[in-house]
Amino acid sequence: MFKPHVTVACLVQAEGELLVVEETINGRPTWNQPAGHLEADETLLEAAERELYEETGIITPMHYFIAINQWIAPDNTPFVRFLFGVDLAKKAPTQPQDSDIDCCWWLPPAQILTASNLRSPLVAESVRLWQQDSRYPLHLVSPFRWPFHEGARLPSA
Repeated sequence: MFKPHVTVACLVQAEGELLVVEETINGRPTWNQPAGHLEADETLLEAAERELYEETGIITPMHYFIAINQWIAPDNTPFVRFLFGVDLAKKAPTQPQDSDIDCCWWLPPAQILTASNLRSPLVAESVRLWQQDSRYPLHLVSPFRWPFHEGARLPSA
């Protein structure tokens, strides 16, 4: 049965720079947006806010939705990635809570786009979409009847 990995990512901007997290993958430092997997008991927005906090220590709601990307990794793992955006007035200090994150960097978009150590091509694609002003209201990815419990009454038609 086909089951793609559903992930969320956060493109965080402040003072013209973007936040990336650095983690060591196969002995090599790689950059990514704060990102991770959707868990069974959370909405997409909750997952994005949780991942942002775990990987950077920043607590803030998502401001807008940017894109959905479907991608197959080189190892043939399928992903569906929901990208959200946050605009901060000032660069926030970072303190990763997740031990897999080595550090965080505030970088100019051009430096990310030309980097050779991106976790996946989705990192640069996210920056390009953000540069094109792709910003959509959060209600486009709002949960429907969440949470729905077995035996709950549905509204009358």
